[in-house]
Amino acid sequence: MKLKPLNDRVLVKRLESEEVTSGGIIIPDSAKEKPQKGQVVAAGPGKLDDKGSLVKMAVKAGDVVLFTKYAGTEIKIDGVEHLVLREDDILAIVEK
Repeated sequence: MKLKPLNDRVLVKRLESEEVTSGGIIIPDSAKEKPQKGQVVAAGPGKLDDKGSLVKMAVKAGDVVLFTKYAGTEIKIDGVEHLVLREDDILAIVEK
């Protein structure tokens, strides 16, 4: 299935968090929090400002981003969990 976000929405695939702490303790699945880091799969064209001009998105497909904990709507695409969220819910782009 292909999905193209509208306006200022972004399709993000969550990246798995580490399963071992820095001290070497293995974290069980039941104790893990959902990761707040993901990779942008697709982004909409942007939103309109008060004057009707298109404000382009700051993120693009392939960017690794951090987003708020309870952001977006979870959906499954071909058995893989994704999030559809607004650009405002994205906190930062992770640069390498």
